[in-house]
Amino acid sequence: MSSVHRREFLRNSALLTSGALIAPSLAGLTACSLRAGDASGVDRAPRVVGLGEGGYGPLVRGADWPELELPAGFRAARLSVTGQMMSDRHRTPGAHDGMGAFALPNGNVRLIRNHENGDYPANSRVKGDPAKAYDSRGGGGTTSLEVRVRPDGTRELVRDFISLNGTIVNCAGGTTPWGSWLSCEENTEGVRHGWQKHHGYIFEVPASAEETVQAEPLPAMGRFVHEAVAVDPDTGIVYETEDRHLSGFYRFIPTEQGRLAAGGRLEMLAVNGQPGLNTSHGQRLGARLPVSWVPIANPDPGDAQSDNGAVFAQGFERGGARFARLEGCWYGDRSIYFLATSGGDARMGQVWRFTPGSGSSGGDLMLVFESPSADVLNMPDNICVSPRGGVVMCEDPSGNAVPHLRGLTRNGDIFDFARNVLNRSELAGACFSPDGQTLFVNIQGSTIDAGRTLGGTFAIWGPWETGAL
Repeated sequence: MSSVHRREFLRNSALLTSGALIAPSLAGLTACSLRAGDASGVDRAPRVVGLGEGGYGPLVRGADWPELELPAGFRAARLSVTGQMMSDRHRTPGAHDGMGAFALPNGNVRLIRNHENGDYPANSRVKGDPAKAYDSRGGGGTTSLEVRVRPDGTRELVRDFISLNGTIVNCAGGTTPWGSWLSCEENTEGVRHGWQKHHGYIFEVPASAEETVQAEPLPAMGRFVHEAVAVDPDTGIVYETEDRHLSGFYRFIPTEQGRLAAGGRLEMLAVNGQPGLNTSHGQRLGARLPVSWVPIANPDPGDAQSDNGAVFAQGFERGGARFARLEGCWYGDRSIYFLATSGGDARMGQVWRFTPGSGSSGGDLMLVFESPSADVLNMPDNICVSPRGGVVMCEDPSGNAVPHLRGLTRNGDIFDFARNVLNRSELAGACFSPDGQTLFVNIQGSTIDAGRTLGGTFAIWGPWETGAL
């Protein structure tokens, strides 16, 4: 996006995203760390709450769309489903995953939705205009949706189209303060695997785009198993998570704030005095861990297609900390919150908070939530925050468990908000409209074109004021 185009879009859209320019309090996560209890670990678990305590009550099957169970009083509309004809005359791709919400100048909401297509090169097919595709064989990318509120209060789809194509395994990403979506590839395969191009990059899609953008990778931001990103609006620094069993937490410091294509430097978090710290178990809630950042000398290593940990190894050799499957990432309270999906003593998930430092300080790391069991929280994936400060976590559960959306109050209490009863596919891409009145979420569905498990995108609205969200 040109600087003139960027300024015009910012001027016309005061509330760009559901989490970038608006940074609601994440006091609920911080409260979890204050429940650490004594040295014996007593009272470490959050309290499960119901209606009147921050939650919204029992989940019931709705009359609108039976794919979801929601608290009484809430409504839902299915905006899109795999295979549905879109406005650009292409079929809606499957594998719905990460998603961001933006305010449009006309008062409607723009959603940009990732598609985590995992087809092998021989089976993979580009969606949309091949002239705009990054890789002529890549089946992933993003679609953009425009959603409006009708006079009767229902939500409806206005228009949808393919906005990025020719990429692969677009898992999550994040919104930027300058009005774009960063879509992340979660696979570092390349030409030796049968692709036309190397993969494992981040791509940028402006929220103002009304057609497919020319796909351009951002190699300076790293070639690894990307998951999500969050941008500090004060500095423009982009924080990145990595979804491997051995994961690093990274930051990209751009040469020019707001212009990622201009390059920058990539670094990995290290805990001071504890080189190579394994954060996946034995960690204490609320403990402050001062950190520093080690440089990644080669963010775009040629051997990444055979070793998806090539970037991680560079940082780890310099003392970088390791995490257990980093996934969702969010900015709030001048901090970055991120999820370790299989972290913790129970291996059911952790939430970490990184607070940037000033001057020569590298900042502080703190564990603010750890799931004690699957029935409380089962391997959280995506995370988002409502403008009122409540936290929503999407589960990618172990085994054959039913995927839930779990809510967290400002006091650190947890509750069920939604349940997928269509299939056992994970819930993903949760994000609020900029005004906080609509929660959007995906049922992922099959991650290959030949799959038969449907994915879909839903809008949810109702009496938010009766609970924490």
